[in-house]
Amino acid sequence: VQLQASGGGLVQAGGSLRLSCAASGRTFSNFYMAWFRQAPGKEREFVAGISRSGGSTPYADSVKGRFTISRDNAKNTVHLQMNSLKPEDTAVYYCAARTTVVIDTTTPQSYNYWGQGTQVTVSS
Repeated sequence: VQLQASGGGLVQAGGSLRLSCAASGRTFSNFYMAWFRQAPGKEREFVAGISRSGGSTPYADSVKGRFTISRDNAKNTVHLQMNSLKPEDTAVYYCAARTTVVIDTTTPQSYNYWGQGTQVTVSS
């Protein structure tokens, strides 16, 4: 599957952005989807995930209550609505996909497919 992330940009603290990830090439509903982010000099970290049906949506503690992940299987897209953004949210955001069942859904090694990343910059 090919993943194309978009929607990043520059926003002031307290603002909002909506990221999108468009998938193509395989049956989208077969994939567990997730968003990760990577700040300069830091490891890639899990932000949010969503199950195939959308019924399970785990979040990193740092974004709970501010970010919302959703998916539209008919349109082969997954979104990340980011509200109340903070400077520490600044990073390149990546969408990721996997078909396998894994023990740890928050580790990058669990994912087979990655998008190219979109930059999110939050100014103070």
